[in-house]
Amino acid sequence: MKTQRIITLLVLCIVVFSLVATAAGIFSNEGPGPYEHTSVRGETVLIYGNGIYQHMSAEVAPQGIAQDVITMFLGIPLLLIGLYFSQKGSLRGRILLAGTLGYFLVTYLFYLVMGMFNKMFLVYVILLSTSFFAFFLTIFSFNIGNLSTRFHEKTPVRFVGGVLIFNTISIALLWLQVVVPPLLKGEIPKDVEHYTTLIVQGLDLSILLPLAFLSGVLLIKKRPLGYLMAPVYIVFLSILMTALTAKVIAMNGGFPVLIIIPLINSITIWCSVLVIKNIKGQIHNDIGNSRWV
Repeated sequence: MKTQRIITLLVLCIVVFSLVATAAGIFSNEGPGPYEHTSVRGETVLIYGNGIYQHMSAEVAPQGIAQDVITMFLGIPLLLIGLYFSQKGSLRGRILLAGTLGYFLVTYLFYLVMGMFNKMFLVYVILLSTSFFAFFLTIFSFNIGNLSTRFHEKTPVRFVGGVLIFNTISIALLWLQVVVPPLLKGEIPKDVEHYTTLIVQGLDLSILLPLAFLSGVLLIKKRPLGYLMAPVYIVFLSILMTALTAKVIAMNGGFPVLIIIPLINSITIWCSVLVIKNIKGQIHNDIGNSRWV
């Protein structure tokens, strides 16, 4: 029970501080307006110039605002729904909670390491810390030994696992196209702009994409750990892809991006529905009494 209470307190903390962070991102408008800036590499970069993202580039700042909208109106409600049903003993609720916590963890990791310093810095610190501990406490609460028995035999493990593997390969190839040619030419990728490095691509290629690939493989092979990693990751991915869709719209992305990203987003949402729909039974509030096998 102590662990469950800690998770509850952490989630409520995430809700409060993410409301502050997203509201600041969406509604703040102070600043000089757009202006050009010469980076340390001699590149001219158009700076957004408004709100708490005023020192971000004009290309990246609107993406942050779009993600704030998704976090406020989708992420926070899903977090509260997942917490509520998890407390009621629902395995579906706990997987939804874990996947949504993963979204908050990754979101504010990127905000903290990529966003230019602003008055929300300590809020991002708190959000990364609380989402990190809430996520791992929730993950360690699952009894992996019998988790596979909680899923119906007709659960489409090959389809869901295949989507995760396909997404991994697709995004990896996309990012490598951004990274490899400039490296071979001895140039700086244009996506670096006035930032320190390719943070999104680096974290994706080193952590998130390998995790997605491993989750897909383990689920296809029907390994016990796969029944935890893949459902949690697909829930996380469906929310993240929704945020990416919002970013594409905010950027006025043209064809084929406006077709491909929403399509992939729809597939990940459908996979999440399939996974959650095929869960059976309750977990009887066994948080803190889990057994790892």
